[in-house]
Amino acid sequence: MPNQASLAAGRSLRIPAAELSYRATRAGGPGGQHVNTSSTRVELWWNLTESAAPTPPQRATLLARLANRLDGEGWLRLVEAGSRSQLRNREEVTARFLRLLEEALRPKKKRQPTRVPRVEKKKRLETKRQRGEVKRLRGRIRSED
Repeated sequence: MPNQASLAAGRSLRIPAAELSYRATRAGGPGGQHVNTSSTRVELWWNLTESAAPTPPQRATLLARLANRLDGEGWLRLVEAGSRSQLRNREEVTARFLRLLEEALRPKKKRQPTRVPRVEKKKRLETKRQRGEVKRLRGRIRSED
């Protein structure tokens, strides 16, 4: 993680580095003796509800879009254990945190409603009519007496 007073998440949000807390723990998984004894897994913790960084509209957006990632007290927790280096894992989890916030704050595109073209409707109905005719002809043969 770069030694900065604050980290930029998008253009409008700067998170003070002091608000982030890191914890190194032992990584699980396969490996030799070195893996089992070194604390390379890094957890990043950030409390969205107590943070002074986001503006009220940004906080509301983040709370809504990150609701399933926050615990009951508003803490966001990210974990990285992909590398054997604690420093590399710390950089990766920080970058992921900033990307997550940037994506959550990005405005959603407004959906442009579209209509099914008339030709496509006609083609679909014609196909249905033909299929119905095939099924009707498979039925019992009735005598015309």
